[in-house]
Amino acid sequence: MLFYFCKCIACLPLRWVHRLGAGLGTLSYWLDGKSNRIALTNIEQSGLTENHDQARQLMKRSRIEAGKALLETFFIWGQSAERLLPLIQEVNGWEAVTQAQQEGKGLIFLTPHLGCFEITSVYYGSRHPITVLYRPPKMQALSNLVVNGRQKGQVSMAPANASGVRKLLQALKAGQAVGILPDQIPRSGEGEWADFFGKPAYTMGLASKLASKSNAVVVMAFGERLTDGRGFNIHLSRVDDIHTPALLNQAIERQIAQCPAQYLWQYNRFKQRRYAMHKLEKHSSDTTADIPDQ
Repeated sequence: MLFYFCKCIACLPLRWVHRLGAGLGTLSYWLDGKSNRIALTNIEQSGLTENHDQARQLMKRSRIEAGKALLETFFIWGQSAERLLPLIQEVNGWEAVTQAQQEGKGLIFLTPHLGCFEITSVYYGSRHPITVLYRPPKMQALSNLVVNGRQKGQVSMAPANASGVRKLLQALKAGQAVGILPDQIPRSGEGEWADFFGKPAYTMGLASKLASKSNAVVVMAFGERLTDGRGFNIHLSRVDDIHTPALLNQAIERQIAQCPAQYLWQYNRFKQRRYAMHKLEKHSSDTTADIPDQ
């Protein structure tokens, strides 16, 4: 069913996909109050707006952009790389890739839930091999759709498990690239607590560990969604240090600040997992015990 939906969406011009997505996002804004509350709370926490009214305006814009993001994902999954590449209007920061290749180092691309993150791997995979980490959905049919939709050109997929991590390390040791969604909430026991816009968020440790073990060049990648279905601009920027989850979150914050309306603010980065909360409470009590009485 979803396969045929992707094919139907892929038959439309991108401008119509974005128009339908904007309508879907607007409808979701009026009907889904819970996601509005999460998005508004996260935006106000970020400090990227000056007051409540600005935060509400940004929240509404981001909900509309989220609708576009959803439908364009199906659009990209249903298209060939050859038809998608002409939609990329500009690529800024490619020198970071060239430098890494000249140094003989692997590349870690970090693509947060910002703009069109699907288009970045399509572009890179049309030129060089890249292995992208993904969390397999519980439904096998949906998992097949994700893998088949993303494997274009020289893009290969690695599941978020032990074998997938080994695949990422092998690619990096071979001087190739890997792609990771760095702001995805890790499973219990697989992350650490680190501030994200000034509030503790359970943050993946994988990206930091891969960077430390492989000495790879780390690049933030962002596919900016252009207005009126004109396509995308890809922005690449080298990150000097993500060796801790705190540094990783700081790099993500800087990326989001470039285009906050296209960030998926309703994604609950501050979700509390039971095992992770136990670790946070233990860490807090241990820290408190270390503070001498005044």
